[in-house]
Amino acid sequence: MSGAAETANGTVSAGSARTARYFIYATLIVLALVYLLPLYVMLTTSLKSLDEIRGGDMLALPKDPSIAAWVKAWGEACIGVSCVGIKGYFWNSIKMVVPAVFISTLLGALNGYVLTKWRFPGHRIVFGMMLFACFIPFQAVLIPMARLLGAAGMSNSTAGLVFVHVVYGLGFTTLFFRNYYEAFPDELVKAAMIDGAGFFRIFWRILLPTSGPIIVVTVIYQFTNIWNDFLFGVSFSSGEASPMTVALNNLVSSSTGVKEYNVDMAAAVFAALPTLFVYVVAGRYFVRGLMAGAVKG
Repeated sequence: MSGAAETANGTVSAGSARTARYFIYATLIVLALVYLLPLYVMLTTSLKSLDEIRGGDMLALPKDPSIAAWVKAWGEACIGVSCVGIKGYFWNSIKMVVPAVFISTLLGALNGYVLTKWRFPGHRIVFGMMLFACFIPFQAVLIPMARLLGAAGMSNSTAGLVFVHVVYGLGFTTLFFRNYYEAFPDELVKAAMIDGAGFFRIFWRILLPTSGPIIVVTVIYQFTNIWNDFLFGVSFSSGEASPMTVALNNLVSSSTGVKEYNVDMAAAVFAALPTLFVYVVAGRYFVRGLMAGAVKG
């Protein structure tokens, strides 16, 4: 009798676990659909004609799909008084985000290396100040940064935006690498020093090759923040020097002529493609990097 009861209890427990698992999966699927709905609307609207859009069925698939809106958004859409599309602004963002991500990641790695393996008097104070910088609102640095860029002759330029994003992102990248390197064995660094390795050789040959997971986390974090930034772009650039986010805002905010929602949606998809590509390609490495950082922390 006891064996039968145990079997019955086990069956009930297995059934309850299966039901809970199905409920979790169903909930995740519903949330994923809700999350992906805006992307679906953007894609379908960009492939529709204006007459079909005015029909009012936003969720319907396009009856006669066309990439004409994509072509116009890329090379013909009017942004301000210039009707040359978003391609120039897209490349402005590429020229801004690539060096900014590279420089801020490299400097963050060097800072984390120094703060954990080459400690100096007051290193905790320095790290605390850099950590405090992570919590300074964007708006608080606009006027000082504008004066600095003007004095350096970098206002309204891609180089100026690169400088702004490197400075503002340095606190975050330093935090990431400092916490990651904190758990790295000091004995390996000391052994390398005994063998005659210097500061940079230890960094390039020992620490950096083991930093793959945190580099991926930092690159994705910085790339997403810099690419999607609007405030710095609209504050420190104008006209043809503007990044993609500013151009997209100017395009969709235009109040002249016919409102072409398909062109606006196509431009929005162009703006979203780089970050989407980064997450699709490196998403699993991002999760691994977060897990590795948590374990080391």
